[in-house]
Formats: sequence, C-alpha cells, structure tokens
Amino acid sequence: MREVQAEGSHLHRQVLLPAERFIYSETISGALLMLCAIAALAWANSPWSSSYFALRDTPVSFQVGGSSLALDLQHWINDGLMAIFFFVVALEIKRELVFGDLSDRRKAALPVAAALGGMILPAGIYLALNFGGKGVMGWGIPMATDIAFAVAILALLGGRVPSQLRIFLLTFAIADDVGSILVIAIYYTAHFSLPAMGLAIAVLGLILAMRWLGFRSTLAYVLPAVVFWGAMHQSGVHATIAGVILGAITPAKSSGLKSSFVQAVREALPDVRDSLDGENSERNEVMLGRIEELARQTESPLERLERMVHPWTSYLVLPLFALVNAGVALSTDFMRQAFTSAVTLGVMLGLVFGKVVGVTGFAWLAVRLGWASLPGGVAWRHIAGAGLIGGVGFTVSLFVTGLAFSETVLIEEAKVGVLAASLIAALSGYIFLLLVSRGSKPGENQERAA
Repeated sequence: MREVQAEGSHLHRQVLLPAERFIYSETISGALLMLCAIAALAWANSPWSSSYFALRDTPVSFQVGGSSLALDLQHWINDGLMAIFFFVVALEIKRELVFGDLSDRRKAALPVAAALGGMILPAGIYLALNFGGKGVMGWGIPMATDIAFAVAILALLGGRVPSQLRIFLLTFAIADDVGSILVIAIYYTAHFSLPAMGLAIAVLGLILAMRWLGFRSTLAYVLPAVVFWGAMHQSGVHATIAGVILGAITPAKSSGLKSSFVQAVREALPDVRDSLDGENSERNEVMLGRIEELARQTESPLERLERMVHPWTSYLVLPLFALVNAGVALSTDFMRQAFTSAVTLGVMLGLVFGKVVGVTGFAWLAVRLGWASLPGGVAWRHIAGAGLIGGVGFTVSLFVTGLAFSETVLIEEAKVGVLAASLIAALSGYIFLLLVSRGSKPGENQERAA
C-alpha cells in the first residue's frame, strides 16, 4: 500500500517513504547496538577481560610506498569506519535539508529549537560541574542524541504515540548531529598540519572536478575518498569530518528527469516486447541495459549512496563501534569513584535532566514566540517524552569521549556516565510516553493526526 502511495504522491516518495525505511533500519540497528554494548560490558567484566582489552589495543598498520599509518584496532574503527557513519549522517542531513522537514523553515523551527536546547543546556550543566577541573574538555559529551536507540524506543511504543512524533524526534536528532559535527570539527582538533590540509583540499578539488566532468561510477570515487580521509587524518582535523564533507557535496538531485524516464520507457516498450518475444539474447540485453540505465539516472547519487551504505553502518560499523567502546571494567571501587566524579555526574545530569528541559523549554519558547507550531496530533507531553529519549547519547557521546580525554580514568568515568544516563533516559522516556499515552489504542494517534 505504501508503494502505491509513493507512486502517486511526491510527498510520500521524497519524504515519508524514505523516513519510514530509515526508521525501520534504525530500529533494527538500535537493538543490535544494545546487544553489542551488553556483550562488550559482559566481556570486559568476565574472566576473559584481558582478551577484550588486548583485542581493542591490537596495532594495525598500512604502508603505501614511503608512507605508513599505524593505529590500534579501536582507533581504526573510531577514526576510519566511523567516517563512513558520519558520511551517512551527512547524507541524511542533506536529504532533510532538501526534501524533509528542514527544507521548510516553519516545520524546521520546532525540531531545530529543540535540538539547540538539547545541546546548550546539557553542555552548560556539565561545564557548571567541571569548570576549572581536569574534565572540562568533556562538555561536548552530553550534547548528542543517538538516533538508532531513540527511534528504536519509539518503535516499541508502536501506534500509541503520534506518527508525527517520530518525524519530530528524527528531525531534532539529525539537527542535533549537525551541532555535534561542528563541535568535533572546531573544538576537538588536537593539532593542525597545513601541508596535509593542502593535500586534502587538492583531493577534494579533484573529486569536485570528477563530478563536474560527469563521473557517475561510485567506484571511481573510492580511491580519492580514501586519500582525502588520510590527508584529513594527518591534518589534525578529525578524520570523520572527511565523511561529513563527502556526504555534504553529494548531489541530491538526479541527472535524469522522471518524466523523461517514463517517456523513454513508453517509446521503448514495443522494442522491449519484440526483443523478449524473440530469441536474440544480445538484443534483449541491450534493451534491458537501456531501461536499467534510464532508471538509474532517475535516482540521485544521494539516494543511491544512502540506500547502499546505510545498511553497512547500521549492521556493521555501529555494532563494531559499540563492541570496542562500551566495555568498561566495573569494579566496586571504580563505581564508587565514578559516581562521585564531576565528569560522570556532569554527563549523567546533562543527558538525563539537561536534554528534557532543554528540548521542551526551547520548543515551548519557539511556539510561544510564534516561530513554530506543534505538529498535528502531538501534545507537549509527547515533546517532553521525546526530550527524555533524547538523553540516550550512546554512539556520538562515546565517540566524543575518546576525543575529549586522553587519561584512561577520565575516559572510563565519562563512559560510565554515558551508559548509565542512556539507560535511565531510555527507560524513563519509554515509561513516561507509555503512561501519558495510556488509553490510546495502537494506531489511534495516527488516525487523529490524519
């Protein structure tokens, strides 16, 4: 039924159907992330814990000519594979800016205001507790919202919550990602190498020139993209920003018009019918190849790459990231130390308390000032519930932890804060929305919204 709607409606084809597919994928990814995080914690606190930390610290090096790059396994995943994750994030942001709610200033105002509140207040709470201390660099940790976990929690509620709440949460989490990316790019840069950045700019220019010259094969861009990532890594700007930039310059519009495709297929239909009825296999292949090429040209590079790469990030990159980053040795002494640490408390209060107050407060202010309005079927209790769920920081929060600190103790304290806060936020958000939606039958909110 959805495919039929998508055929007849530009809105469904460009916005709702991709969003539904994305939400479904993120729901499965969230469950897989949770399993990997639990596995990492169990492994790190088992009799075989030494093998976990040894695997995470295994050195891996690559050498090409006179140049070499050596990192441990954890950093290859965090700096290398996570660049692919941020590439997909950039594609999602661009899709939202071109086709989604962020393309409409009125619709974008509410989730953007919520995202701003959900970044500013948690960072402020963390700084208030850590100002002047060793943990001050971690203020970016509680700013993030994990899309996969957040969407998975809403999926558990089914039709009890309005469908527009899912779109709001998805859009506010994507806007939140923009802020996190900017913080990573601007604030968490350890050093800066002008020659390496010059090489990165030159390679980026080559990629743009290839696009201008009409290179359409994805494979043609793989080697320049890898070189671009390597140059960014050596420049001092975090290598994952290479993925963000490559995603941002990916064209969002197709090279061929859908109307032209329909007309071409209509004209070729008699030849296709004749070729299939005949025995000339070579002609059949030519005709089918022509139809395939025409169809491919109606799909934008952004749509194609997001469709191709997103499953790899959901089912491989993020689970591996959770597996190598969520493992913390939880001894009694360490737990006592962590829960009296300003770093752990700052992360927890920022994510659990700062997120819900910031999201709800800034959203309310945007509506009060007349800049935005609540989506159909969505009440303030739903916004508050989304704010609670927004406190699930996990992926990006753990990622920023590794950038903010070099001391093992601070890293482990921050990780405990992220894991504890994410669990509290997930449970409280789910229970809160379940209670405020009590009496609503699955699907009822969607009917009201319609």
